[in-house]
Amino acid sequence: MISRDDYLYFAGRALDGMTGIVAGLGDDLANTRPPLPGANTPYALLTHCLGVIEFWSGSLVAGRSVIRDRDAEFVAAGPVAALVTEALAVRKRLESDVRDAEPQAALRGRPPESFQGPDRELNRGAALMHVYEELAQHHGQMEIMRDAIRAMA
Repeated sequence: MISRDDYLYFAGRALDGMTGIVAGLGDDLANTRPPLPGANTPYALLTHCLGVIEFWSGSLVAGRSVIRDRDAEFVAAGPVAALVTEALAVRKRLESDVRDAEPQAALRGRPPESFQGPDRELNRGAALMHVYEELAQHHGQMEIMRDAIRAMA
C-alpha cells in the first residue's frame, strides 16, 4: 500500500506542476481560454483543483467546514500571485489532512451528486485517491492548455 509520504510526493508534484504553469503564464495568459471546445482557463482549472482538495480532503476526510461553489471555480479569474499563495496554503492543509487521516474510516459527509465524484461509497483513503486522480488528470490537461495558449500568443 502507498505510504502517506509517497501520496504527498505525487499529489504535490501534480499540484506544484499546475501552480508552476499558472505562475509561468502570468496574469494575462493564465486567464486566457485556449481554442479548444469547452476549455477552461488555467487559472480556473487550478481554482477548481483547490476546491477539490478543500472539499474532498478538508471536509470529507478531515472534517473541516468547507463552503464550495463548484460552478464558480470554472469561471474564476484574477491575479496569479494571490492564487499561487492560496495554492501553497491548500497544499499545507492537504499535507496535514493526509498525515492525520484514518484511511479506512467512513467519510465525514456525503458529496453532492453534482460534484461528479466516484459513483460508489468511499472511505477516507479512497477520497484522498480521488483528490490525486483529479490533480493528476488536470495537471496533464493544463500542460496541453499551456501549450495551446502559448501557441496563440
